[in-house]
Amino acid sequence: MIRKIAGLRWLVIGLIAVATVINYIDRNALAVMWPAVSKDIGADKNDYALLVTMFMIAYAVGQALFGRVLDVIGTRLGFVVAIGFWSLSIAAHALVRSIGLLALLRVTLGVSEAGNWPGAAKANATWFPPRERALAQGIFNSGAAIGAIVSAPLVALLYVAIGWRATFLVIGVLGFLWLLPWLFVYRSDPDAHPWLSDAERAHIAGKGEAAKDGAGYVPGMAALLRHRQSWAILVSRFFLDPVWWLFVSWLPIYLSETFGFDVKQIGLFAWVPFVGAMLGSLVGGWSSGALMRRGWGALQARRAAITAGGVIMFPPLLLTMQASDPLTAVLLIAVILFGFQVAINNIQTLPSDYFAGGAVGSLAGIGGTAAVAGTLVTTWLVPAMTAQSYAPIFALAAAIVPLGVLAVWVLGGREAPVADPTISKQGAVQ
Repeated sequence: MIRKIAGLRWLVIGLIAVATVINYIDRNALAVMWPAVSKDIGADKNDYALLVTMFMIAYAVGQALFGRVLDVIGTRLGFVVAIGFWSLSIAAHALVRSIGLLALLRVTLGVSEAGNWPGAAKANATWFPPRERALAQGIFNSGAAIGAIVSAPLVALLYVAIGWRATFLVIGVLGFLWLLPWLFVYRSDPDAHPWLSDAERAHIAGKGEAAKDGAGYVPGMAALLRHRQSWAILVSRFFLDPVWWLFVSWLPIYLSETFGFDVKQIGLFAWVPFVGAMLGSLVGGWSSGALMRRGWGALQARRAAITAGGVIMFPPLLLTMQASDPLTAVLLIAVILFGFQVAINNIQTLPSDYFAGGAVGSLAGIGGTAAVAGTLVTTWLVPAMTAQSYAPIFALAAAIVPLGVLAVWVLGGREAPVADPTISKQGAVQ
């Protein structure tokens, strides 16, 4: 007799959170070791901005590509393809001798790492009822923060011990190790998984048919873009995600240029803000679920959490403009990233609230593409706006936060899930 595992859905999202930790260790390694890498290959700050741009463009393409791929081949195989390719890409960074090869590898890394996010959104929609989705998304998102927390000291320690080339090889192995438990645990989706108890299967399906892949309204890509609810997600991510990427991509450079830090000092300080991000992921997921347990609708609970996150972010973004010592700076940034994760955790849950599982990967993917489009704008502006100090780019970040929050209120409609317009005309015009 096949043994059932209680709470299997939490094990699945836990594995995805671990994959996200690895994802962030891999992508952050270059930023942490940039002072050493740039010296060895003869690169400068403008080259770094180019590399970030190349990564983000590839990431945008990868989000849309993997969103559709995951809806076609499924969550299990989609994660295998994504993490396999990104692990090969980061390991190959050890071979870099020129900026050209490094740029090519940042492209392959960006395309493949992007699959993690629509994959997580699809797994969330497939394995969790609406009241648990934001918390599940929070657990997954906390993996990004944990990855950022451990990457700076871990990469710095490895760099000191074995150099930057061997460090890239070591962290490249992590993804392949992750594939072993993933393939063992994720046998299939909930409808056919042999380890899932009847009670848990009923819990997943019975508290919201949208949680079951293929149930409910599943529009194609063109139809998705005709709904204003989709644009609420796209516009909010276009404005809010640049705040996260500003610190993910530029925090080590900011600490180096503003406070004269070397690789070891970056390792000591750069992890602190992401503790705030980790806590924000969990609080953001818990808070909207708590409101729903008190009788709030899913959309109203998500909006409340998104608004709270924006309110938390705004003041410390302004205060960071005047931060005069590294400890004050990283503590303020920790509050910023706490608020960001409270908000983005709920924005990333909206695709599964609005549409059924068969469309969630696609909408999450194009949402990620919109996020990258906004991030590219700030990436191009950073070198010019930070010639004297980082205060102007922090001011810009503060200015776009209200726009991201407002988009959810103006474009998000009044109800979730969205009704099929072929059955009810209300769904497309709410």
